[in-house]
Amino acid sequence: MKTKITLLLTLLFIGVNVGFAQQDEECMAKLSIFHEYVKSKNYDAAYEPWMAVRNKCPKFNNAIYIDGEKILKSKIDKVEGTEKATLINDLLKLWEQRLEYFPSKTPKGKYMAMACQLMYKNKSILNKTDEELYEGFDAAYNTDKASFTDAQSLYTYFSLMVDLYDAQKKSAADLFNKYDDVVEKVEDEVKSSSEKLNVLIAKEEAGTALTKKEGQYKRYYGQLLLAYDQISSGIDQKLGERANCENLIPLYEKGFEANKTNAIWLQRAAGKMSEKECTDDPLFFKLVNAYHEISPSANSAYYLGILKDKEGKNSEAITFYKQAIDLETDNFKKAKLNNKIGLKLKARGSYGQARTYFRQSLALNPSNGRPHLSIAAMYAASANNCGDTTFNKRAVYWLAADEASKAARVDPTLKKAAAASVANYAAKAPQKADIFSCSCSGQSIKIGCWIGATVTVPGI
Repeated sequence: MKTKITLLLTLLFIGVNVGFAQQDEECMAKLSIFHEYVKSKNYDAAYEPWMAVRNKCPKFNNAIYIDGEKILKSKIDKVEGTEKATLINDLLKLWEQRLEYFPSKTPKGKYMAMACQLMYKNKSILNKTDEELYEGFDAAYNTDKASFTDAQSLYTYFSLMVDLYDAQKKSAADLFNKYDDVVEKVEDEVKSSSEKLNVLIAKEEAGTALTKKEGQYKRYYGQLLLAYDQISSGIDQKLGERANCENLIPLYEKGFEANKTNAIWLQRAAGKMSEKECTDDPLFFKLVNAYHEISPSANSAYYLGILKDKEGKNSEAITFYKQAIDLETDNFKKAKLNNKIGLKLKARGSYGQARTYFRQSLALNPSNGRPHLSIAAMYAASANNCGDTTFNKRAVYWLAADEASKAARVDPTLKKAAAASVANYAAKAPQKADIFSCSCSGQSIKIGCWIGATVTVPGI
């Protein structure tokens, strides 16, 4: 009896495996067919064999979901109305299936945000409300913040918060907290891309050519930085006057007592008031001192420097600014601090000191070209003061143009602005006729005062 049972189980096992093998063979054949169609962008022909594999062998291969996304997107682009809504919902279902069957290859935050962005784009035909869409993005952000990195989705996420605030469905505190969340997330992504780009820039600056793959990565990181730069501007524009001093001061006054030992709240409140030029209000003094007392940090020292600047105590301000840099351990943030301090010194007319901080910023984060443009602007502003003859004064603009060209070379977000600056400075520098008249082609000109540099007259 025992032998008969064993034989029966063996036959059943063999039969099941033969069935799976036949199924796999059929799925493999059809997968090969639809994949070839997808490669040639014949998405209509790919649809039927793809659906057969999707329905019969959903766990067979991740190509079902990679190619399926392309197939459905192609069909979605060709239809309207109810048919479009049906296909969109099927694409949303496909992403859910991918997450179910291939979770290790499907980052939750990324795909949840993609689904929300698709629904946002088609919210009218899907009958989605702003509340539903916002909750979807919020779930994606809170579930897997690390892989929620898409620039457009981050902008949409914040944009929906602003719309809900305007509709009086979210509070001012909700709005400003979400602004800080999204801005900090964008900064994290900018930092990540900048650090990777800096390695490639350093290799190029050392005179070593990039490999083909490295060149592709350089373009990719540049594209990411450009996207984040664009949405950063968009986020600030969307927030607009909602974050003016008239709104911020009463909000933070109201919350101060409850949060005066909450370092994160104090840092964000002081930061927002600093960004929006609300630093003349006594509340800023309260926030900064409370923050520095419970959590001395680079940020709190920087804000104390701002206070000393407001009091006209410039040397004390510099002391706190230096302290801020010493306290900061993250090179990306340290670069930002150096640039901020450089800008304050530049506005004060302390060009020599400002250049020192700008150069320190560039050393720490060479892919940010803004310090180059600031140095170039200071050179141009000093042309009349730092040259001893008319020709030499105009020669300062060669220095400015050269500095601005460095920004264009290292920073993909500044190519147009830097090119415009270079053209502007070059037009103000001596022209070929001037060089011919002075017979000074190839000669070196020493530029005095704070600039202390030498420029070579171009050949003609």
